[in-house]
Order: sequence, then C-alpha cells, then structure tokens
Amino acid sequence: MFSLSLKQDEKMITKGVTKTVAVVVAIITLLIGVGIGYVATSYMMPAAPAAPAVGLTGEVPIGVLLPLSGPLATLGEPNRPALLIAADEINDFLAKAGANWRIKLYIEDTETKPEVALEKLMSLHAKGIKVVIGPMGSGEILKIKEYADSNKILVISQSSTSPLLAIKGDYIYRFVPNDFCQGPIGPKFAKNLGVTHMFLVYLANPWGDGLAEVSEKTAKELGITVAGKFRIAEGAPDYSAEVSSLVAEVNKLVEQGIPPEKIMIHIITYGEATTFMLSAREYDILWKVKWFGSDGTAYEGTLIDEVKTAEFASSVRFVSPIFTPTKTSRYQELMDELVRQLGRTAPPYAFNAYDALWVVALSLMATNKYDTDAIISVMPTILKNYYGASGYIVLDETGDRIAVDYELTEILAKDGKYEWAVTGMYYGTTGEIVWE
Repeated sequence: MFSLSLKQDEKMITKGVTKTVAVVVAIITLLIGVGIGYVATSYMMPAAPAAPAVGLTGEVPIGVLLPLSGPLATLGEPNRPALLIAADEINDFLAKAGANWRIKLYIEDTETKPEVALEKLMSLHAKGIKVVIGPMGSGEILKIKEYADSNKILVISQSSTSPLLAIKGDYIYRFVPNDFCQGPIGPKFAKNLGVTHMFLVYLANPWGDGLAEVSEKTAKELGITVAGKFRIAEGAPDYSAEVSSLVAEVNKLVEQGIPPEKIMIHIITYGEATTFMLSAREYDILWKVKWFGSDGTAYEGTLIDEVKTAEFASSVRFVSPIFTPTKTSRYQELMDELVRQLGRTAPPYAFNAYDALWVVALSLMATNKYDTDAIISVMPTILKNYYGASGYIVLDETGDRIAVDYELTEILAKDGKYEWAVTGMYYGTTGEIVWE
C-alpha cells in the first residue's frame, strides 16, 4: 500500500513492520499531541460527560476528472484503474480501523476539453463534492480554476504543468513539477548534441504557451538560435500547411550553410504529434534534423499505433521527457498490476493520482470532517510523513511538486513492433543528461 513513518520507514518495513502498522504509526504520530493533552487533562480533572460522537459517516464523495477521450486519452486512461486500486485499499483500511465512513469515486470524462471539464466540475459540485482529483490538462485547470477557488473545491492535478498556474494561496495543487522544471530539458538536450538552431512547434493553449516560453528562454541563454515558432491549433485534423511552412524555414537555414544535424524541432503537443509527423515524414529534410518532444508526447499511444509515425519517430530518435516517480516497492507493485489490467506500461501520472487519493484520505482521517480548508491545513504534515507509489511529495509555496528527475523516452523497434522505452534520464538537481 504505502509507508508513512518518519524517514526510517523503509528500514522499518524491511524489519517486518506491516503496511497497516506503518499507517497506524503515522496517524498516531500526527494525533499524538491531542492524545497526550487529553490524557493529562483527564488525570488532573474530574471526568466530564462524554460528548456525542461527531465526524465523518457514510459515503465521502471524491470527484475525478480524467481525459478518457481526446488527445490526452492515452495518458488519462491508466489513471482510472490506479485510482480504483487506491480507493479499494483505502476502504479496506478504513474497515479494519473501524471507521464508519468510506471513499466513493465519481469519475467523469473531460474529453480533454476545458469547457467540458468545467461542466463536469459544476455537476460534481452540485452533488456536494468538495475534493477532485484531476483534471490533467493545464487548459482544463485554467478553465475550472475560478469556479474551484470561488466554491472552495480542492483540486489536485496529477499532470498539469503550465507555469501560468503556479499561484500561491489558491485551491489548485499539483502533484507534478511545473514546466519551469521541464522547460530547460529540450534546449539542454539540443546543446549536448551540438544543435545551433531550434524551431518551436507548440499548441495554442496555456500549457503549450508556458512550456514554449521557458524553452525559448533557456535556448537563448545557452546560445541556441530560436529560428522560428509555430503555434498550432489543438486537435486539428491536418497540419500539412504548418509542416510545409516549417520545411521552408528549415531549408532556408540549410541554404545558409547550417547542417541539418545542427537543427532541432522541439514539438510541444499531445496526440497532435501523430498528425504532424504524418505530414513531416513526407519531406526528406525532416528525417535529417533532430526532434525533441515533451511530457505531452511521452508514451503517446497513437504514435506507435500508426506504423508510419512510429517508423519516423524511431528513425529520427524522437525523445520525450516526462517526470519520473521514485521507484519505490509500492511503485513496482502498482505498475505490475496496472500492466496486468492495461496490457501496457502505465505513465508516471497514474502513480501521482494514486498518491493524491491516499493523501486526501489520510487528511480526512486526521480532520474527521469533509471540509476543504481543514484538509488543506493538514496536508503539509501528511506529506512530510508520506512515502507513496511516487516517492516523497514535496510542494513549493504555490502548491506544485518540486522536481527531481525526468525519464527520457523514445520509440524503439522490438520483435517486429514499436514500443515506448526509457533510454535516458535528466537529473533535475544537476541538469545532467545520462543515457542508458
């Protein structure tokens, strides 16, 4: 399940402390001040009549907003089984603890559309739901933010990364690092390869705009020329015109004496990369330049389902970074179960979602009431002592996770088919890129 002791948790578990005991120890640690105060008072003073029992009872509803369809569906779908597993574990633990309440998930599909995300959030709120896991896209978060803040709805996103949403004091928390951390990776990758000129292709949404801005700033600091920027529409059925314009700009550089291998295309999209590359592969020059993606393209299923794009991406070594959880024992147990259910590797965000639900449940246990501000008030203490499927979760002053490392993924041909594989790491503390 997870461990919750104070830093020595891994040593304790290896000595035979069970997961349930680890949870109990943590909860006792959190509440021990209250317990000591009660014991001392009752010893010094005559007993008073017992107060009537209050607190959580029955069903405690938790909303879940996932992109089960649309451009983010490949990343969204694995979150559902991860959250259902977490809910079962939580309810099993509550039963063993004698609690008279249980978690119930209300899962909705946002279709990767901001307006649908808002509609679904309003519908969940009408049911009395005050805590929501997701949505995953930054455009969705931006759309629902005003409503969530106004109605004191706690939103914990497992994957939204736009720097535009790094705001203090709101009701939006993100268990993933923002793109101030991811943005420098592409330019540093380019610098390591000797790239001198870079093109940015990015979605016209808050996530695309934010990540492209950080990437461009870093590129200039590293002495890399940003030769052109292409801001493309989300979910368009065809990008042949944009690709044609890109090819014209690349050819201009080549005519000026810039070798193709010193040119990189940094594409910041979701599944749109598949449509873009279907057109890109028709131009010989685009097979010769470098390509780099983002967390929006890492593990993107359509890129390997479409043989033409899989062949192209594999040939040009299209690398996409994505935040990587600490590989805890619970991570591997959960991954094995998700692979069994999904038939494929689950992306890191599923583990963030799993942890988010556990952190909410532990906060509810500590406060014993379904109150957003109360949950938020104890979350920092819970997180200090929580070591889950994605490792330790340390948040900055805006409620965003502090970055550690990123996997570098690419598409490889294996046994006659294409699959995503981790081929390198980016270490956030040092800025170092290491290939496996």
